[in-house]
Amino acid sequence: MSFRTTVTRAALLLFALTAVARAQAPAQTSSPATAPPATDPNSLLAAAGAGDAQAQFALGNYYFGTRYVTLNYAQALAWYRKSAAQHFAPAQDQIGSMYENKTGLPQSDKRAVSYYRLAANQGYALAQYHLAAMFEDGRSVHRDYKQALTWYRKAADQNLAQAEKQVGYFYQCGYGVKQDFAQAHAWYLRAAGHGNVDAENQLGYMAEEGWGQPQNYAEALSWFDKATKDGSNEAEENIGCMFQHGTGVSLDYGRAMSLFAQAAAQGNGDAENQIGWMYQYGQGVQQDDARALSWYQLSSDRGNINGERNLEDFTADLEEDGSLENATAAVPDAALDQAQRWANIQDLQGRIDAVETDALYQDDLVDQLKHMNKGKTDAVSKIFKAMGDVGAVKYQVLAAKDRNEAASLRDQLAQIENQTQSSAVARIP
Repeated sequence: MSFRTTVTRAALLLFALTAVARAQAPAQTSSPATAPPATDPNSLLAAAGAGDAQAQFALGNYYFGTRYVTLNYAQALAWYRKSAAQHFAPAQDQIGSMYENKTGLPQSDKRAVSYYRLAANQGYALAQYHLAAMFEDGRSVHRDYKQALTWYRKAADQNLAQAEKQVGYFYQCGYGVKQDFAQAHAWYLRAAGHGNVDAENQLGYMAEEGWGQPQNYAEALSWFDKATKDGSNEAEENIGCMFQHGTGVSLDYGRAMSLFAQAAAQGNGDAENQIGWMYQYGQGVQQDDARALSWYQLSSDRGNINGERNLEDFTADLEEDGSLENATAAVPDAALDQAQRWANIQDLQGRIDAVETDALYQDDLVDQLKHMNKGKTDAVSKIFKAMGDVGAVKYQVLAAKDRNEAASLRDQLAQIENQTQSSAVARIP
């Protein structure tokens, strides 16, 4: 059963070109307006080149959004920097996100907090949300739930749905405030009203557990179903658990397996672990050690704690009874293949971000070395400049090597995505 216990912040930035947000972004009543989405960067170049901060930010968005399919990764950072230099809050917030997640910039919580604060102090709701998360987690600042809640409230007061959801979570857990399920429920309802699927999922969880209200499985299922239709694979996995255990519904292993497979295809490690469990114990399927082990392995590879624990325990059991070798044989499993493709896509995107970030770091070093003692004509300065030029060549070579690797990874990513699209077309009757 999936239950959100921390602020949702992906390791990779989930950047929407139509709104400056990492997740669902409702209208922000007092935040600066974002530039309209651009399908053609040429339509923005003139304004951006003339110094329009909003156009510069929009151009950065375009290059950032296409970074896995084009070779213009550096352009995103360059335009974000130009926009941020003019104190445009969305660009400052985005650079903070890039520092936090090591996407185009070296990982630095300290610099992330600095940029978030610059934008948050201008009243930009998403930056207030991100700054609150840093206080919640204690990243480069002292962990302070009251400060976190203060910033979440500032963002929530601007109708930022993920901030409203997080205020509800603080009341649910008693972080920085007295625990109050009624307040949690009210904030989750408000966030759900603004389209936040995590809040919808939480409302389902509260109804299922009977927190602050009579236990109501029908209401729980209704909220989980709504969240699933709105795109939450966590809610989909939650419904699967209800059918797997017969919680408020008739026991139905087939329905559970189908829901788990759909959630697993979207990268849900809990669902992958549950599929492994069902194969290990033959719940609605023929008992299959190899499939169980494969699903546990995939869940574990995502960092799922339950998957890691079950993989370790099940492997030990198989070793003890001498059947591990048979269980490690490859098995044909379409659902497993689909989930693995999703994992491969995420892995390749992460690797592209990593090598492109390294390349940009090398570029910065080249720039620093080339400008060492620039304009000075004394003999010592000339010597240092010559040394800098030699060093710059080294980093230029490293940057080129990184970009060649990124190009190769993009080719691999395109192949997998084409296979995924072909498979989807093939399944359409």
